[in-house]
Amino acid sequence: MHDVLLGFEKFKDISLNDPFFDSLKSDYGEFAEWFQKKGDHQAYTFRDAAGLLDGFLYLKQENGPVADTIPPLRSSHRLKIGTFKINPHGTRLGERFIKRAFDVAIHLRVEALYVTIFSKHSALVDLFLRYGFVQEAVKHTDNGKELVLERRLDLVWNDVVRDYPRVPIGVGRHFILSLYPQWHSRLLPDSLLKTESSSILQDISHTNSIHKIYLAAMSGIEQLRRGDTLLIYRTADGGSAYYTSVVTSLCVVEELTNINNFATVESFLAYCAPYSIFSDSELRTFYQNKRYPWVIRFTYNLALSKRPNRKALIEQIGISANMYWGFFQISTSQLEHILQLSGDHEKTRSLVYSS
Repeated sequence: MHDVLLGFEKFKDISLNDPFFDSLKSDYGEFAEWFQKKGDHQAYTFRDAAGLLDGFLYLKQENGPVADTIPPLRSSHRLKIGTFKINPHGTRLGERFIKRAFDVAIHLRVEALYVTIFSKHSALVDLFLRYGFVQEAVKHTDNGKELVLERRLDLVWNDVVRDYPRVPIGVGRHFILSLYPQWHSRLLPDSLLKTESSSILQDISHTNSIHKIYLAAMSGIEQLRRGDTLLIYRTADGGSAYYTSVVTSLCVVEELTNINNFATVESFLAYCAPYSIFSDSELRTFYQNKRYPWVIRFTYNLALSKRPNRKALIEQIGISANMYWGFFQISTSQLEHILQLSGDHEKTRSLVYSS
């Protein structure tokens, strides 16, 4: 496992001679010339602990139609995924890059994202299709025929994964789930507090993935169902909970199951391990003693810009100070008020939909 080193670098500071780019040079005859012209443009990069490139993502904002495809794409405010490459090594880094593209799209409030890609890159094509991208056209160049995949953010599938990062707020079921700091920051890497170091993160599946799994025993968890909104509440780690416990993240429930539904420990591990913060040995122990019977799978949709603390939740949102804060339901108006306090209400207005 390597430290997560997800950076933002200028093209001119990245070596084009890195073997990482060999496949891109092979696919695109003009890649080297294009790369050198970018100079001061920036790309998201992922480097391992030795400083070697393992991932590269270039995003470009566009307005208007896309005229060089058959058929052309209608005029829109789009985010083009210009270059997307990872060295697969079983840690779901592709999902982390997809999430970053969506994060930028939300910030820029674009109407759509699109990418051109050769069909031979089937694993990457499947990754895009999983998150609501649809083949809308093809593009012919001297390099061959590419698929043109577009994801409209103004189109609703009424499906938690294909609609990601949109949130089915209209379903009217919203809950707050508390996580201890040591679990919270490993599971939700974009929701670190300013006082936390990114060195606590690692290049492992549960850090990189859009999908998360958490085991819990709290009362009320059993009522969760697909499409419910989850606000993640990070508990205090030394200071007063009144000031240092904060809401950090907006998520959506994919599935709730019970540990007793798994006939064997192997089937339990197969379900949990790719997305869980717990080690295989911890999961085996949990399976044996059934101490945490509820298994929640959810998508990690948004890290809140500002984190309302317990004081704000009590004094401004109207949550009772005397209630059990491990897990509880809130109203749609309370959720919207929390998003207003976080500064994300305007940003998320285009992302919510009725289900």
